[in-house]
Amino acid sequence: MTEDGKPHFIVLASASPRRRELLHAAGIHFVCQPADVDELLLHGEKPAAAVQRLAKAKAAAVAGRFPHEVVLGADTLVVLDGQALGKPRDLDDARRMLGMLSGRMHQVMTGVCLLRLRTPHEQTWCCVTEVTFRELSPVDIDHYIGRVHVLDKAGAYAIQECGELIVAGISGLRSNVVGLPVEDVVRRLQAAY
Repeated sequence: MTEDGKPHFIVLASASPRRRELLHAAGIHFVCQPADVDELLLHGEKPAAAVQRLAKAKAAAVAGRFPHEVVLGADTLVVLDGQALGKPRDLDDARRMLGMLSGRMHQVMTGVCLLRLRTPHEQTWCCVTEVTFRELSPVDIDHYIGRVHVLDKAGAYAIQECGELIVAGISGLRSNVVGLPVEDVVRRLQAAY
């Protein structure tokens, strides 16, 4: 609580409905101010470095308008064999990605930055969750694509949408796979206030 009895709130530098849902479910008061940041990876950039760089860039792009508040920037990548899988270009690309992930373990990496300009505070980190896929036949893949809009999702899937059809297991935070390691965020916000 602030000195005047109002709850603290953060600024979410994202338009992601999944991140909004996670923060809301965790009881965090927030406002959305999406950041306009080029999300292309730099040549030779490692995924863990990329998500942290992009998370910080998103937070910094918004922080100037809210210098007294904590701004949360985040970026998520699906990583298979060290290579980032972005959002599919089309349904054929989605089928290709799901076929690559079939029967294998991959990582979901989310970079998070909590940034406040006045009374300076910054925490930037990367959360990694390992996800193992079931063996998927072309019919399984088409069934999943028929039930879930995959084109706006890194790696062409969302664990919270019919994830039981494709995911065999996870090691780490499930919320991270959804798009934000909200348990880490809650814990680290305590240090910001």
